[in-house]
Amino acid sequence: MKRTVLLIITCVITMSVLAGCSAKNIENIPPTEHTRAEETEDGTEANIENSAEVISQQSGNYAFDQLETEAERKLYAEIYTILINQDENVVVSSILVDTIDYVFQCVMNDHPEIFYANGYTYTKYSVGDETKHIAFSGTYTMDRNTIQEMQTRIDAYVAQCINEMDVSFDSYEKVKYIYEYLIYHTTYDLQAKENQNICSVCVYGASVCQGYAKTMQYILNQLGIPTTLVIGTVDTGEGHAWNLVTIDGAYYYVDATWGDAFYQLEGEGEGEQAGNEKPQINYDYLCVTTEQLCTTHVIDNIVPMPECTSMKDNYYVREGAYLEQYESSQIQALFEEAYASGKVYVTLKCATPAVFQEMKTDLIENQKVFQFLQDSTSQIAYINNKDQLTLSFWLS
Repeated sequence: MKRTVLLIITCVITMSVLAGCSAKNIENIPPTEHTRAEETEDGTEANIENSAEVISQQSGNYAFDQLETEAERKLYAEIYTILINQDENVVVSSILVDTIDYVFQCVMNDHPEIFYANGYTYTKYSVGDETKHIAFSGTYTMDRNTIQEMQTRIDAYVAQCINEMDVSFDSYEKVKYIYEYLIYHTTYDLQAKENQNICSVCVYGASVCQGYAKTMQYILNQLGIPTTLVIGTVDTGEGHAWNLVTIDGAYYYVDATWGDAFYQLEGEGEGEQAGNEKPQINYDYLCVTTEQLCTTHVIDNIVPMPECTSMKDNYYVREGAYLEQYESSQIQALFEEAYASGKVYVTLKCATPAVFQEMKTDLIENQKVFQFLQDSTSQIAYINNKDQLTLSFWLS
């Protein structure tokens, strides 16, 4: 009987760490190859069944919807099913390594609930120069018992978060609430446990950009607001992650990590600076356009991103703090509303650089801001973001 010589190559692919704004973009490391020739019949598992049903369930996930071919969509369903079931050594429908890598990243961008995988391995079965098939395995960082324990704690965190939300909120208000909730309940920490996935925020209360973004995505998707992960860099060239959300059919960018005002406080102020206090939340990156985002961010995502142009649900527009022209009466009303509602700061955004410069000159250089303060004081802390054309005042 003739025996077939089968060449088997196993490659290990992991995803590099995105440590907030201090790491490179997600990319593959060079694979480690283990090669052996065997005189054997193929002993790998059969392909996934019911992929058509899984494909239909994935419609609406942003990265999935960008896939161009039926073959890519089928492979997506296969990889998703393997990762959800924590399976190993499952034959997939593609024999193209680059396609497998691309589709794997699409799955991970769409599914923050797969928090226990940080890469994959594939085994290529070849006869001579011909690849017969590829078997795919997820690289899992936790065993099944640990996954279940983490999921229980994640569920408890999300339930508490959602239960505290006003049930009357519209979609914008839900996005704003989750943005604020994550910032108030999460410490930015480069050393945080599991900081590349939702466990860092939901279980440990500390994370970096990818943990923030995946948790935002995870909760908003549960609230019925389509959200996906976006990968790129910031203006310093460092890797970063944030979100694309859909509100009433319009796309917006949301960056909860940069929502921490720690990144923006410049320490400007008249006289002695106003102590160590600062606003805890910066709203410059809550529901922004592509143009606004790209003053500081560079999009380098695995799939193309849409052009976000709507300002309808931008934070400043919704909160009445968007100045198309400089009017002191509008500013006075915002300060009065802040004091009446117990807010600790007032934040303002201008439509153009000219309006921004006029506002800054009048309020800061001419010190007109003091006429809007309730208490007599000789100093005030503020944030000046010329990229976003915003001024935020801390009411200490």
